Amino acid sequence: MVRKDEKAVSPVIGVILMVAITVILAAVIASFVFGMGSNVKKTYVVSATASQQDTDIVITYQGGPDHQSVSSINVTCTPSSGSSTTASTSSPSVGDTLTCSNVGTSGRDHVVVTATFADGTTQVILDTYV
Repeated sequence: MVRKDEKAVSPVIGVILMVAITVILAAVIASFVFGMGSNVKKTYVVSATASQQDTDIVITYQGGPDHQSVSSINVTCTPSSGSSTTASTSSPSVGDTLTCSNVGTSGRDHVVVTATFADGTTQVILDTYV
């Protein structure tokens, strides 16, 4: 035996789903029409490594697929106690090294390497503790 109130459930769910699909489709189309997707910046693929050598931290530029776009590399070493040390180089080549001298051997020295690219953007390529 079928009750009358059970017949109405399926059409109501169908209408709700159609409205939801219409709203999602309208949002996607509006994002393309109003250019909301055009503000996405390019992410460059380059890298660097850092290693402890006695009381110095040596940063080695490893390059990557976007190496030709790199105009400069900047390094900031912040020891667990003391003030920050900075180093930089222009037009780096793969394998170039930068050194932060006399930072200690605590294993908690913070190293941040940023790369500046030909289009003027800056991107962090290494953020680690050594």
